[in-house]
Amino acid sequence: MKELNGTIESAFSGEPTDWMSIDWHRVHRNVRGMQLRIAKATKEGNWRRVKALQRMLTRSRSAKMLAVRRVTENQGKRTAGVDRVLWSTPEQRWKALSGLRRRGYKPLPLRRVFIPKSNGKERPLGIPTMRDRAMQALYLLALEPVAEGTGDPNSFGFRQGRSTHDAMAQNFICLAKQHSPEWVLEADITGCFDHIDHDWLLANVPMDKGVLRKWLKAGVLYRGQYEPTEAGTPQGGIISPTLANVALNGLERELKAHLKASLGYTKAQQAKVNVTRYADDFVITGASSEVLMDVVRPWVEGFLATRGLELSAEKTRVVHMSSGFDFLGWNFRKYSGKLLIRPSEKSIRSLYRKVKEVLDGNKSSTQEQLIMVLNPILRGWANYHHPVVAKRIFTSVDAMIFKALQRWAKRRHPNKGRRWCKDRYFHTIGQRNWVFATNRAEDASGAALLELYRLASTPIVRHVKVRAEYTPFDPAYEAYGEKRRQDRLARSKAHRSQWVTLFLSQNGKCALCQAPITDTGWHDHHIVPRVAGGSDLLSNRVLLHPECHVQVHSQGLTVPKP
Repeated sequence: MKELNGTIESAFSGEPTDWMSIDWHRVHRNVRGMQLRIAKATKEGNWRRVKALQRMLTRSRSAKMLAVRRVTENQGKRTAGVDRVLWSTPEQRWKALSGLRRRGYKPLPLRRVFIPKSNGKERPLGIPTMRDRAMQALYLLALEPVAEGTGDPNSFGFRQGRSTHDAMAQNFICLAKQHSPEWVLEADITGCFDHIDHDWLLANVPMDKGVLRKWLKAGVLYRGQYEPTEAGTPQGGIISPTLANVALNGLERELKAHLKASLGYTKAQQAKVNVTRYADDFVITGASSEVLMDVVRPWVEGFLATRGLELSAEKTRVVHMSSGFDFLGWNFRKYSGKLLIRPSEKSIRSLYRKVKEVLDGNKSSTQEQLIMVLNPILRGWANYHHPVVAKRIFTSVDAMIFKALQRWAKRRHPNKGRRWCKDRYFHTIGQRNWVFATNRAEDASGAALLELYRLASTPIVRHVKVRAEYTPFDPAYEAYGEKRRQDRLARSKAHRSQWVTLFLSQNGKCALCQAPITDTGWHDHHIVPRVAGGSDLLSNRVLLHPECHVQVHSQGLTVPKP
């Protein structure tokens, strides 16, 4: 009876009574408002208020709903922890809200898995349970505004509104001019996530120390054996990248302050030291190799040592720009004083190896199936490298893939001649010959061909770097961040012009809850269902969050056209 009365009171008070009745617009608004207050207190240096606001946010029901939604919408939603529990139904998600409490919380050990690395080694991952992931997502909502407010200006990894392209653009700004520094310290941290000192994190991360200690000391379960964790923050945890960023924050600011104090303002300016960091990979420019080796590197090693970290001896080196260096899949090198940024040899080999694996694994697949597998790989690689000097490399890689496809076709028909294989698998489209294409299964008339994506068809569009002072939790940058996000999604989905049109017409927001559409994806929803006679015209379609789409269909809601 008490439960029934509670349900009736919730219904009259406007509170949701189940997962499908949640007003996500209200949830996002509540959480966003609290995050803005935390960011403002951080900017003012009022740490007592920051702590109080963080406590309020982690106890709010809206934040818990958003945390559960995040872990049930991301790519790991089908990956269970050691308890083998998944939250796949609305009833399970609604019930999970009551379990997100600090009192009595004890995380379970992480499930250890290994994924292969490009150098042949394996990277260890720690998979938390769904409940522990939701708790991490909950406390991340309170930590992120502080981490953004205290982050280095040119730190780009695992931060909202920043990307590898911004790091590339920053390197271009620092190195492209005639009087730019000619020497670079290319650095890499050995096992950053696995070796961060727990005592340093507990003393310096601005969040609930009790909960953080429990996560750090949760341990790992591998093949039935429990292993305690004495250092590091596990790769695989939602909050781990932000913890690593907090640990490395200050590398840029404190280094420049140290140079001014030790060399003086004028000599520090003449040293031309600039730091560009993406997660645990970073490069530092300098006017001479002596500055980097004798002044910068010893200071960086001391900075990392206090956090339990050290530079990798095999990956850290000082190079001249005439020799160049690789960073985030690109090669930065000066040719006769001109800086060119190109896809690195390692990135090219990785793509070709992946294509070969697909061809070897699809020897008996149809041509259409093969193209459907290859196209996302090729398009994704080309879109990643579209802002750099890549046109010739795109053409060269296209030629390599063309030869591999010829061998794939010939191997399928060893008794057929070259001309027969050409007529069977290659077509002429416009002025282009030897196009690897096939008739679509639903259109065997030949009117529409499904062709392999051509890397050289990717337009080269330069990337505009994000402002160094930008933070997504500052209302002054709200319009700026919205414009950049819309431009980015519009470019990434340029081949799906209808989705781009819908996205822009909705100002990048879900038509139901009015919250921004992010990388979690969306659903193309028909206002009047097609089974009820609705058309495929844009006037009858809107973009919704996956969760909002389920809510619309389960409750029979009507979504107005924006």
